[in-house]
Amino acid sequence: MTQVVIVYHSGYGHTAEQAKAVARGAAKVAGVTVHLLTADEAQQQWELLKAADAIIFGSPTYMGSVSAPFKAFMDASSKAWAARDWKDKIAAGFTNSASQSGDKLASLIQLAVFAAQHGMIWVGLDLMPGNNHSQGSVNDLNRLGGFLGALAQSNADQGPEHGPIASDLATAEYLGERVASKAVQFKPD
Repeated sequence: MTQVVIVYHSGYGHTAEQAKAVARGAAKVAGVTVHLLTADEAQQQWELLKAADAIIFGSPTYMGSVSAPFKAFMDASSKAWAARDWKDKIAAGFTNSASQSGDKLASLIQLAVFAAQHGMIWVGLDLMPGNNHSQGSVNDLNRLGGFLGALAQSNADQGPEHGPIASDLATAEYLGERVASKAVQFKPD
């Protein structure tokens, strides 16, 4: 079985909904087992991460960066980094913020650099931007127009039962399926 691990932090529940959507997408791919871990749980399961074929990272964007709990996970991965435990694994990322932009790209760049430091192979989102022409709508996949990973927006004054919206969750699900497919494709014999 191909192992896909999703490691995420969610401060208010919105990014957890996005992580669940990524997991649903990954689970669509035959021969894939999906593990959904919070950043805290992941710090207790280094062997699972070492055995994974793909690791998908997710964090809310706070103040133009990943959240402090997710950064703590990143910093705690230094032993895996030194041992090259994640070298050549497939990697990807997703993020959520209250603002349409919210400097989410900075968080995805941070996640991509983190993966590169571990020697991982980054998989971006291969969808054309949605909602950027007169016939588009907020219901389009990739409505926020990201390529480096899945972006989502959730209103700050509403709980996770109101967001991210369906198209953002569908985009996250698409990313999960894409990453799982690449993990199967590139799994060593």
